[in-house]
Amino acid sequence: MYDPKSLKAEEFISHQEVLDTLDYAWQNRKNAALIDSIIEKAKERKGLSHREAAVLLDCELEDRNAVIFALAEQIKKDFYGNRIVLFAPLYLSNYCVNGCVYCPYHQKNKHITRKKMTQDEIRREVIALQDMGHKRIAIEAGEDPVNNPIEYILESIDTIYSIKHKNGAIRRANVNIAATTVENYRKLKEAGIGTYVLFQETYHKESYEKLHPTGPKHDYAWHTEAMDRAMQGGIDDVGL
Repeated sequence: MYDPKSLKAEEFISHQEVLDTLDYAWQNRKNAALIDSIIEKAKERKGLSHREAAVLLDCELEDRNAVIFALAEQIKKDFYGNRIVLFAPLYLSNYCVNGCVYCPYHQKNKHITRKKMTQDEIRREVIALQDMGHKRIAIEAGEDPVNNPIEYILESIDTIYSIKHKNGAIRRANVNIAATTVENYRKLKEAGIGTYVLFQETYHKESYEKLHPTGPKHDYAWHTEAMDRAMQGGIDDVGL
């Protein structure tokens, strides 16, 4: 049963609803009256439903597309200003117990050297990034409870924030690590992270399980429900 307010992956993600939404958008791709009403709603900056967003994405009316693009640009500027914010990825470790078929770090790959950075190495990397002008970073690490436990991630965050270099310090450390527990998300929040990022390669369960045949990431529900756990742990800025 489809329920967008549910905390269960099998309820807030419905394959049939996805297909129905795509069909709805296709059927209304030239429906000027509907598209205009959605544009007016978008101007209120209070969000759109997934079906409304799909209609705008499928719109084939060039004059309406011009309005959509202009409004999207204005809303972006209203929220973020006339700027682009960059962050530098900082890979702490490529040890991983998952078997993601698209990733060179997958557990069965015996052709790469595995590396876990020490705190001294992290300091040197952060200083090098600061010398390039970076103030924001994204911490990356493979999923490995032995080599990359949450304690290692927390220690690394503390190291990163402690570095005071000639042009200042890292202002924001975003974190991109595997789905974890509410308790661990709470620890990340207390460590002062910026955004918690977790890639969701696909919401199609069958395809997801084929792409992630082994390891903890194979669990579709655990991965897909991670953002709710992150927010339960106090993290108020998440990114898919």
